[in-house]
Amino acid sequence: MTTVVLISRDYDMSHLAPAIRRAAPELRVLMYGDKGTADAEVAVCWNPPAGALADLPRLRLIHSMAAGVDNIISDPTLPDAPVCRVVDPGHAQGMSEFVTWGALHYLRQLDVVMANQPAETWYRPEQRKASDCRVGIMGLGEIGSRVAQDLRRIGFSVRGWARSARDLPGVEIFSGEGEFGAFLRDTEILVCLLPLTELTRGILNRQTLAMLPHGAKLIHVGRGEHLVAEDVMAALRTGQLSGAILDVFPQEPLPQGDALWRAPNVIITPHMASVASAETIGSQVAANVRQLLSDEPLYNVVDVSRGY
Repeated sequence: MTTVVLISRDYDMSHLAPAIRRAAPELRVLMYGDKGTADAEVAVCWNPPAGALADLPRLRLIHSMAAGVDNIISDPTLPDAPVCRVVDPGHAQGMSEFVTWGALHYLRQLDVVMANQPAETWYRPEQRKASDCRVGIMGLGEIGSRVAQDLRRIGFSVRGWARSARDLPGVEIFSGEGEFGAFLRDTEILVCLLPLTELTRGILNRQTLAMLPHGAKLIHVGRGEHLVAEDVMAALRTGQLSGAILDVFPQEPLPQGDALWRAPNVIITPHMASVASAETIGSQVAANVRQLLSDEPLYNVVDVSRGY
């Protein structure tokens, strides 16, 4: 019987065990630390403790429980085993819904209205057309492209930035380091949907934010390590940023007492922009284990050297 172990440093993954068993009753599913863990051939992970995967001598497959794998491949002791990720058919739609809500929140100035409510202030902000609001998407992969197209269909003026040039109808495209400043210069609402690489780590920093128009907004739904929290808070204090919706953080859960909880004009959401269901995760893990045992090509294999 093939053993699958669920591993996380700070996330309760126990709800995935029944879903994996339903999808593949032939598998033995354990939590990390259970008796028999050392026999595991498959590890399903989210932010595993450093060295935990290297402690599994029979490991043949490492599987993220989500689309992101940076929290796995950053381990310097990562074993030489294929890494796969979950690709949820509904993930792009969920992310698009979340970003669309954020963009409309700022377009309709609901941040201003909500700030006025505790003071019982009746003030109707002037309304703008979506076409007069420039939204910039950093990252134009499958999800970023879907978000850009959906925002365009609503009527927003949409621009996108990616490492290499591409074509998206109705979206103004910028590419490469040389066009990064031009992309930011007229972006009123910046949406981060980049993968995490050494080039993008810490990209939401003082230098990036300073290139935006004064009073811009930020919607961060990429990777936690993109965020330089001190620089974002400094930009909010000076008004360079006039608002931010932050869904992902370098440390999750965001610790109690963290200054971001009390930062001005910030909405904190608990990494909820788009989350695959337990059934989706279970079925994709089961499918890949069957591929592994049959010596067939795996699904959604990650290029560890690129980070996605």
